[in-house]
Amino acid sequence: MAQKIAFQGELGAYSHEACNAARPNFDVIPCRTFEDVINAVKSGQADQAMLPVENSTYGRVADIHRLLPESGLKIIDECFTRVRIALLAKSGVALSDIKTVRAHLVLLPQARSFLAKHNITPIAAADSAGAARELSETMSKDSGVLASEIAADIYDLDVLERDIEDHGHNTTRFLIMSPEADFSRRGHGTMMTSFVFQVRNIPAALYKAMGGFATNGVNMTKLESYMVGGSFTATQFYADIEGHPDDENVKRAMEELEYFTTNIQILGTYPKNRPSV
Repeated sequence: MAQKIAFQGELGAYSHEACNAARPNFDVIPCRTFEDVINAVKSGQADQAMLPVENSTYGRVADIHRLLPESGLKIIDECFTRVRIALLAKSGVALSDIKTVRAHLVLLPQARSFLAKHNITPIAAADSAGAARELSETMSKDSGVLASEIAADIYDLDVLERDIEDHGHNTTRFLIMSPEADFSRRGHGTMMTSFVFQVRNIPAALYKAMGGFATNGVNMTKLESYMVGGSFTATQFYADIEGHPDDENVKRAMEELEYFTTNIQILGTYPKNRPSV
């Protein structure tokens, strides 16, 4: 029996595309919310979760950093998916027939130049893959959808144009999560470790906490703060570092971090991936 991976969105979403690329032999389970994705794994309905954490154009995904520590799941891999936008329409429809297109609100501005050039009116939809499904259920000959090419395959739509985004760098980083951590070293490349921590309420605590990574030569690739518990004084930090917890320099840096924090939670260790172009 094939393993299963859960993602947020409908079939044909970019998260679905990420699942196909990173876990081609897994069956996919679409979920309505990020919480539903996490619960699908915790309940045993799915074996792994595919969760987007940040986008090169729009920054971090809202609420994800709050959900990760609370999820009870562990990061075992990361993957990057280029957001390639295709214009989809019903079979037999030509580009010149299209008057309006529907897509998720954040997708529409990314194809602004193409839409303006062809005098097409953008209309916001709750979900691009959902808009593709809805289009497939109508007889519309003057409407299109901006979505992934796999949405065209799933909903039997034609691809009128490919790669119509204004900029070719838009990429989403996903984390693959599992109920159990995997601290094995995989491959011959760099390992990444992600963790969250809260600093003690003392002067220059964050500065001092970060000092151990600098003095031990540990490269910190991400450090983000966010409020916890609705308090303006309680701040939690999310960090990604290059290295494995068993590396001597990482050990020393984490030990030094403990002096200036109230708690540290390792979210996972996984091979470093690189965005595709």
